[in-house]
Amino acid sequence: MTYFAGLDVSLEETTICVVDETGRLTKELRTASEPEPLVAALAGLGLPLERIGLEACSLTAWLHDELRAVGLPAVCIETRLANAAMKTMPNKTDRNDARALAQIMRTGWYRQVHVKSRQSR
Repeated sequence: MTYFAGLDVSLEETTICVVDETGRLTKELRTASEPEPLVAALAGLGLPLERIGLEACSLTAWLHDELRAVGLPAVCIETRLANAAMKTMPNKTDRNDARALAQIMRTGWYRQVHVKSRQSR
């Protein structure tokens, strides 16, 4: 079975939602918005993640680079398209945003954005 994760990143805490290939909710958790706790949380799931979606924000480039460095399939997605999908959720919460991002990763309904190299930033 294939799994997809959505990460709703804020300054202090990241909400993680994982769904399977049928869209069924598999796992939800929260962790600090830093690379080490995120990598530990995602690796601790023990699931083969196909894609991990992060919405473009101030922390995305740093987290994207660190997740990719350890071999996790992180994808930075365009904010406007993600927001359009998230508007379909009844309540705007971090948990619902992470769920929407996981479903976006599963369906492939996203536009990947380029993350500049560390030297360019």
